[in-house]
Formats: sequence, C-alpha cells, structure tokens
Amino acid sequence: MTKHLHIVAFDLPYPPNYGGSTDMFFKLRAFAHLDIKVTLHVFLYGGKKPSRELRDEVHALYYYPRKKSNPFAGKLPFIVASRSSDKLLKRLAYDDAPILFEGLHTTRYLDHPLLADKRKIVRAHNVEHHYYEALALAEERWWKTLFFKTEARKLKSYEKILGSAQGIAGISPMETAYFQSEYKNATYVPAFHSNESVQSKIGQGTYILYHGNLSVPENNRAALYLAQEVFPKTNINCIIAGSRPSKSLQKAVASHPNITLVADVAADHILDLIANAHANVLVTFQSTGIKLKLLNSLYRGRFVIANRPMVEETGLESLCSVANTPSEMVQLIEDLSSKTFSGEVLAQREQVLGTTFQNDLNARKLATLLFDESFG
Repeated sequence: MTKHLHIVAFDLPYPPNYGGSTDMFFKLRAFAHLDIKVTLHVFLYGGKKPSRELRDEVHALYYYPRKKSNPFAGKLPFIVASRSSDKLLKRLAYDDAPILFEGLHTTRYLDHPLLADKRKIVRAHNVEHHYYEALALAEERWWKTLFFKTEARKLKSYEKILGSAQGIAGISPMETAYFQSEYKNATYVPAFHSNESVQSKIGQGTYILYHGNLSVPENNRAALYLAQEVFPKTNINCIIAGSRPSKSLQKAVASHPNITLVADVAADHILDLIANAHANVLVTFQSTGIKLKLLNSLYRGRFVIANRPMVEETGLESLCSVANTPSEMVQLIEDLSSKTFSGEVLAQREQVLGTTFQNDLNARKLATLLFDESFG
C-alpha cells in the first residue's frame, strides 16, 4: 500500500548545491524509491524560482513566499516567523498523513491544535542556537553579528517546541545526543547525499585542496586560516576553490606562489578538483551538523586531512588524518605527499561509508519514524 507524507522545506531543495538542500533533495529521491508519495511544501526566497526538476521528484508541490519583516522584532526567531502561511497550515491539516518538518525553521505549526492528532517528525539540521552563536563569532560586520546573537538567544528559547514532535531525526551523532538529552525522542539519521559509491582514485595527486562556498563567513575564515597559517609553510602546490572569495582572501593568496585561488567555477569542476587532489584539507571552527564537503571528499577524493571540529563524533574519524594546529597540518601534508592512496584504504572507506551513509537504508530508518511501522 502506497504511503503519503508531507514535507515542509525551509528552502528550495533543487539544485542540491549546499548541505541543507542536498540532504533534502536526496531524501526525496530515496523516499520515491520506497514508493512513498511526498507532498512537498517549499518556502521560496532570495530570488529563487520554482523548479521544474523538483516537480518530477514528488507527488505534489506547493510554494510559499518567505515573509519580509524586521528580523529583530518579536519573540519568535526570524527564521521561524518568516516561514508561516495560512495556506500551508490548511494543507497540512487536510489529511492524516504524517509531516516531516525540515529544520527548526519550519516548525511554526508544530504545536498547532489543528495538527494535534498528526504524527510529526523534525529533521534537525543543526542545534540552531549553537549554529547561530558560531555564525556570530565568524561574522565581521557588526550588524550581522548583532542579528546572529539575537537570533541565537531566540532560538534557544523557542527550541522547546520540539517537545511537541513524536520524534527528532538528528543529522549527526553529536546533535542527536543533545536532542535526546533535552527531549528524549531523538534518533540518528545520517545525512543524505549525492554519492552512490566510493569513487576515490588509486594513486597520487599533485596538489592539496581546500574547497567551499567562500561567501559563507565560516568558510572564508577557514580558507584565510589555511592561506595564512598552513599552505605558505609547505612547498607543495595548494588550491583554494569556491565561489565569491573575499578581498582579504584574494590578498592573502596573492602573496604566496604555491597557492592558487580558483573562484566561481561550476560544481563539476569542484568535483574534479576533489577527485584529482592528493589530499583534501578540511577545516571548520564550529562542530555543528555534518559538512557535505567532508562526505564528498571521502567519497570522491584521496587522503583527507581535517581538524577535530570537522570530524568530531561524525563516525568518520577513522577515515581522516586529524590535525589541530598549523604545524600539525603542515607535517601531515608533508608526510602524506610521498604516500600512494591504496586499494586497502579505499576498501576501508567503502566499508565504513556503506554501513552508515547509504541513502536507501537511512530513508527506511526515517520512514519507520514517520509511519510508526517498520520499513526494514
């Protein structure tokens, strides 16, 4: 018997070009493989347009404009208050299908009386107040810092609404442990992603790579750290790749002949850079969620060097070389430069990733939460 499900998305899932959209899009595709009919509700903003490609992935599709208002006004977090719609509420209440709320962002109606008898699961993409606190630390503009700090405070207070859900699907072990301690209804459901098998190339590469959306303050901070503290201290060719690099990053790279900045290239080019690098170096200063760049590097790249916040409690620590200081990273880069990525290392990756990060397996796990019956 075909099952029916509502999903409320905080953003357009297509194209799947960052962590949140990727998790949502490949989750939809995995549900389709289970013959689950999805009615998808999407909040549109930032100039994005309805997606023809997304229409082919779902049973029904509705769009709602994200509301514009003073982001500092009111008690509700702005990311929640701006995602409300009377039409959405009526459509969610129309039938008895369960609801998957994507992120705390979409939970405006989680405790609404009209949905009291519905089964409701929240996909937690982050502990949001931790995430916004970290954004505040990475932001250089004072008014953005003020917004992030205000939003973090509101999100921490608002988060108790999660007690109205029948379950919380955490995206990493760390977040899941937090939600379980607070609300006693959390289950770890790993991130959905685009990779079907490990495609890492045996052999050696000729450069070291850092990649990310460089317009995101956290990624810009990581790239600057590498460009100033790590890459200049090795003679090996290093590449920093991503969209919209800051002027400060461009200046930092320009003064070092062994560092190349590859800006604003297509996603396929980034994947080629990942695949052909000798090692992907991944740095973050906020251990929230799970980073899509880590999964892509392990599925498609050779060696991975990461700092502890990047891999902490992801279940992927054994697949990475961990370094926490610039000198440790430089030493690892030098040590790995003469090594060949082998079939033995590839086999270990296939075993770990195939056990934990298989989309169909995790779709069944999530469907069991949503429909309160086994999809094993």
